[in-house]
Amino acid sequence: MKRTSISLVLALLVLALLAAGIWVWQRNGAYGFNVLQRRGGTYWVRIGAGDARLPPSMRAALQDTVPAVSAGQFYWREFEPGYEVAEMPVLSPDGEVDRVLLNRIDPKHFRFVVRSAPAGDKGLDEWERALPGAVLIVNGSYFDLKGKPDTPLISEGEQLGPSQYQARAGAFVGREDGSAGVRDLTQAKWQDAMAGARNAMVAYPLLLDEDGQTHVNLKSRWLANRTFVAQDKAGRILIGTTRDAFFSLDRLADFLKDAPLDLTLALNLDGGPIACQSVRLHGFQRKFYAQWEAQVSDGAPKGSEVSLLRWPFAQATWAMPVVLTVERAR
Repeated sequence: MKRTSISLVLALLVLALLAAGIWVWQRNGAYGFNVLQRRGGTYWVRIGAGDARLPPSMRAALQDTVPAVSAGQFYWREFEPGYEVAEMPVLSPDGEVDRVLLNRIDPKHFRFVVRSAPAGDKGLDEWERALPGAVLIVNGSYFDLKGKPDTPLISEGEQLGPSQYQARAGAFVGREDGSAGVRDLTQAKWQDAMAGARNAMVAYPLLLDEDGQTHVNLKSRWLANRTFVAQDKAGRILIGTTRDAFFSLDRLADFLKDAPLDLTLALNLDGGPIACQSVRLHGFQRKFYAQWEAQVSDGAPKGSEVSLLRWPFAQATWAMPVVLTVERAR
């Protein structure tokens, strides 16, 4: 009887695991299994706004009065013709609260490629191994529960993502002739903006419009590591990632508008722990793993509880189902 009971329990456990596996596959496909294997899943933790588990940048942004910030002094360094790097401090009256890891690229010397790996088996390390010639790898636009592109993409001439999509923000477009840039979609169709592109992706929100004015009107208290792609008045492409998580999207737009970057257009890409960056130039390397995302409900009083994004395997790095890479021109 005892042996029969044990067998029954084991059978029920196997059935439960099988049912759970079927549910994960139907909901998330291969991406879901790789998420579980890679980081054990994802969950939100409710903590106080001053909790020590939050980085100083987040605690500063969650004060009753968010400190005003400006760009600190920084210098561009060119390690290959047409490719410059810098780190721009974000300074409050009390000191540095964040830092933007910047890349400034001349499209005449480099090409921009949008890539997709919906299985969720490629984080920053795996993308580096798969693309030994890529000089820059950052996260791209958004993806769905199965890791597939959630916005229209073109990857090396192949159309990916939804064919029916209402885009009201912007797109990044790279063409065969070597031109590249951010396109404002507030008054244009994404199909027209991306027509003939070799690599392109729709993303949101548009941070700065064609006049260099902020384009994020909704105030938010959603904080995260951020990645953006922009262009300056000289036609160069700037790609930046925040080292910490001081910025909501509206405050990032305000910061970029005033920063000494000479930007004309800027487009937000996906954010949070996925906002990683790898740079591999002759004489310079940078590798950054993001890890922060938290939110306070809109309308909640200051000082209220914060939802912090966490995962069981604390040292795990996130998969990047959509990436933007920069590669030397052929």
